[in-house]
Amino acid sequence: MNKKFWKKKKILITGIDGFVGSNLAKELVILESNVSGIVFKKKKRSLLYFEGISKKCKLYKGDISDYHFLKKIFKKNNFDIVFHLAAQVEVGVANSDPFQTWESNIKGTYNLLDIINKSKNVKSIIVASSDKAYGTYPKKSLPYKENYKSAAIYPYDVSKACADMISKTYSSKLFNLPIIITRFSNIYGPGQIHFSALIPDLMKSIIKDTKFVPRGNGSDIRDYIYVKDIVDIYLIISSKLFKDPKLRGQVFNAGNNKPKTIKSIIKELYLYKNQKEKLRKILNIMKNKKTVGEIKYQYMDYSKLYKYFKWKPKYKFKNTIPILFKWYSNFFQKYN
Repeated sequence: MNKKFWKKKKILITGIDGFVGSNLAKELVILESNVSGIVFKKKKRSLLYFEGISKKCKLYKGDISDYHFLKKIFKKNNFDIVFHLAAQVEVGVANSDPFQTWESNIKGTYNLLDIINKSKNVKSIIVASSDKAYGTYPKKSLPYKENYKSAAIYPYDVSKACADMISKTYSSKLFNLPIIITRFSNIYGPGQIHFSALIPDLMKSIIKDTKFVPRGNGSDIRDYIYVKDIVDIYLIISSKLFKDPKLRGQVFNAGNNKPKTIKSIIKELYLYKNQKEKLRKILNIMKNKKTVGEIKYQYMDYSKLYKYFKWKPKYKFKNTIPILFKWYSNFFQKYN
């Protein structure tokens, strides 16, 4: 990665106070970029504030589903690169309130891209999608490939699939916006504080001795990728797109290429802290449970990313476990 490229670049990150947005902003600040970000409402527990990153960024508070709010931001700034990361990301919330998820994830996307299209200044746009945009495929068809058609059914999955289609429209010959769509497997790491997600929930249970309530029998398969690998991908592909607009319209998948069962993740984390009895009780509860409203098998590979950019993940799950416990322990000391 060319670190000099990022110096003084004018960057906008929607959802900058989110898990990935905060980690991306942290790295861009180190690289001396001029970082701006959109926050829906101030989340004091966000990595952005927890580690003081917010003090080095220009923040705009508002809703990306508000067209006029976004328009004002682009009138005031001449951004070089945009990372569209803002989204309602909790599957459970989407299932119980699909309307608000669609307002954020679908309307927010076409608002942003329409304004960028009219401004014609931005030279690189990364739209964060999800492996869930593919919907449900049989296990024999996995890992997901970038050319698979969407079979999305559930509200969150549909929201990401729709945002992808909108992004492809704006990157087509009709509009020629420099857009790349990314679809990643489950991202984890420091700063992830949605405690409905598996790994933060487990961290809370193990460190704070709270009750962990499994949603299924643990046989579901997922692929987990560390957040620093994701930041690395974003920096590589956005800088390449900036220099080569012919990359527009491309979709890139990434996972760790080592899918795991949910049960194996649970075991690995509890056993790391030698909480065998607590693990035994959880495994007993899981035996007859079934997940509802979630895809059974999901995992990716990064072969296309490697083909284009020689990228591959640097972090193995087992090597990140000590980092996780250290970060979450510090977090829980500040926020009980």
